[in-house]
Amino acid sequence: MNNSPFVHSDDLVVGIGEADDAGVYRISDEAALVQTVDFFTPIVDEAFDWGRIAAANALSDVYAMGGTPLTALQLVGWPRDRLPFELLGEVIAGAGTVLEEARCTVVGGHSIDDAEPKYGLAVTGLVHPDEVVTNAAARPGDSLILTKPIGTGLIATAIKQGVAEASWRDSAVDVMTRLNAPAARAMRRVGAKAATDVTGFGLLGHLGEIVRASGVSAEIELGAVPALAGARQLAADNVVPGGTRRNLAAAERFTRFGDTGPADRLLLADAQTSGGLLIAISSPLRDALLQALAEEGETGAVIGRIVPRDFADGPAGSIRIS
Repeated sequence: MNNSPFVHSDDLVVGIGEADDAGVYRISDEAALVQTVDFFTPIVDEAFDWGRIAAANALSDVYAMGGTPLTALQLVGWPRDRLPFELLGEVIAGAGTVLEEARCTVVGGHSIDDAEPKYGLAVTGLVHPDEVVTNAAARPGDSLILTKPIGTGLIATAIKQGVAEASWRDSAVDVMTRLNAPAARAMRRVGAKAATDVTGFGLLGHLGEIVRASGVSAEIELGAVPALAGARQLAADNVVPGGTRRNLAAAERFTRFGDTGPADRLLLADAQTSGGLLIAISSPLRDALLQALAEEGETGAVIGRIVPRDFADGPAGSIRIS
């Protein structure tokens, strides 16, 4: 089966065997397709904002691979007997504003009658085969740069429980609807080779994919990790999504937390939606990347570094928090 066209092709650049953000398939010496799909249930109460978040989230995987989105197919599950189609129209309209910003064209889609509303996109983009950014190219000495604050999972849970402050909600929506396109442009300008976007597995989970795929370890400075206002407080108050708890249980197998407290551990493992790019960049290019991010109107926080794998960490490497 490993040699079957189902999972292998001579033109497959990044496929199902890697834990990368999207698949990449070469169509010529100069171009490759980047393909991804993502959809989920409502994360906020407002249909328009849900659509915006879902679109930005689906596009993010293409940006993380160094690609440019071209087309999108809409995926819809809708309880037609419980919710009016006008509400679905608001979801689609919200997504449309983000797709227009990304210059990504909707070419079709599919909908089903579903007891629980769901919305998302299958996105196709383009990248040069020699310029693909993957999670397997981090090297010892690289700096780790994060482009968005974490904590959206905690705040989304607070919204559902009716305990989120309005300013927390607004900040989270701003983060989740902000495209990673500027960060991707900056990343390409300086020639970064290793990156991922921070989504459902949280910061630790996605960094864990990088260290495993690259055969390295990583060190994170807790105080350098940007977080949304209210997120740490919510973790301390036990307003925590189930996905975040599952992420932490998984991360405990490859993370040395030291004296990091319970709330900070939950924050580092928080399940994100439409999070930022986590970029591993060689130290001589770190300042160039930070400058490029600033010129693109994007933020960038140096949160740690890639270090050689310590064999005491095991074959998967490890993450250490300080």
